[in-house]
Amino acid sequence: MRSWTPQRIAEAAGARLVGRAGTESHAEGPARVTIDSRDVVPGDLFVGLPGETHDGGRFAAQALDAGAWGVLVAPEHAPSEAEGVVLAAADPLAALQQLARAWRRVLGAKTIAITGSTGKTSTKDILAALLAPHRETFVSRGNFNTEIGLPLELLAAPPGTEALVLEMGMRGPGQIAELAQIAEPDVGVIVNIGPAHLEMLGSIEAIAAAKAELIADLPAHGIAVIPANEPLLDPHRREDIATVTFGPGGDVTLVSQTEEGHVAIDAQGERIQLKLDFQQQHLRGNLLAAVAAARAVGVRPAGEVTVAFSGRRGERTRLRNGVTVIDDCYNANPMSMRAALDDLAATAGEGRRVAVLGDMLELGPEEARFHAEIGAHAAERGVDLLIAVGERSRALAEAFEADDRETQVVADAEQAAVLVPKLVRAGDTVLVKASRGVGLERVAEALADDIDPPAPA
Repeated sequence: MRSWTPQRIAEAAGARLVGRAGTESHAEGPARVTIDSRDVVPGDLFVGLPGETHDGGRFAAQALDAGAWGVLVAPEHAPSEAEGVVLAAADPLAALQQLARAWRRVLGAKTIAITGSTGKTSTKDILAALLAPHRETFVSRGNFNTEIGLPLELLAAPPGTEALVLEMGMRGPGQIAELAQIAEPDVGVIVNIGPAHLEMLGSIEAIAAAKAELIADLPAHGIAVIPANEPLLDPHRREDIATVTFGPGGDVTLVSQTEEGHVAIDAQGERIQLKLDFQQQHLRGNLLAAVAAARAVGVRPAGEVTVAFSGRRGERTRLRNGVTVIDDCYNANPMSMRAALDDLAATAGEGRRVAVLGDMLELGPEEARFHAEIGAHAAERGVDLLIAVGERSRALAEAFEADDRETQVVADAEQAAVLVPKLVRAGDTVLVKASRGVGLERVAEALADDIDPPAPA
């Protein structure tokens, strides 16, 4: 927004310009937008948002002292005398969102929004890799997928962006709709429907309806990309927009694959050949969704595909002691747990298959059943050693123990971080996975820290 004047930014945000420095340094717009006053550098627009414990607007003067281009805050926090632009809005968050929508419209980039119960971040990462050779592509970061994070990412997209790839998270009804109204996507991708957030939404049908808000908010020229043979989404299809399905029986299907990473895809009658740098079988569905989305914005993927996957989502590291760690502890639900265990079974070497599995959160009244089913699946997939972490995971361990395999149960991630390095040995492949709130990254870090540093050369 460097080319925008303070007055234009005020109008775009629906804010009132109550203070403006008279220097030439404020004749043009800010270089960046931030909501953290501690993070402010010269040229930033600081947006002070009200929070549960404090109102960020109280730090407006501090942000200006740090060199901020300006501040956007509630009227009661607007500094009366300031060296910088001062914008006042009754609802600073709504103003931030309105400003982001205005910037997205000026960019004019084809915008793809991705949601789903699991795999949305991996799908976003794959899609970014497919688009980058053909379009100037901007991709939202990690967990910047909320009513606050998404507008910040939109505002970070530079001029000249031709494709925007945005992840949309959901904690309850109406939230995907809110995000779609900010981003105004041309293409909406629903990766899958599963029991994530079941505790808050009550039923799998309610989860499908919440995800399908993305379909409802697509424009008349929009394209919906959804899994083939997903009856939960059938009530939410729209006859006035194009719908592309992916997966077995869909419009975009996997024809063949090799161990070397070569895949052939049929995309509505068009043959697409790719060379992938990842082997995980559960990512093939995400790949098909990404190919469908790329084609929806006029890109024909081809050739080698190198994906920079976001952290702690199946990262595979071979330690110097011969142990392979699969760090997939960013989050978990029954769908992603099954997929990760399948990947462990398919890719483990000659050593043991070790699974460090923690609680899956927000599953509602049937959480014990979901955990028990994962324990049984771990046994079916040949896990040799299971370390269950957390109270909910006791049901997982009990189902696994019924198969007379080795099991350990610990209360939390700290205990697991102490225990697991003592149990693993050279040749083992160790999967580490749980809901984000369990904090199992401590285990992955402990496994790496347990290795002696290399001897001097």
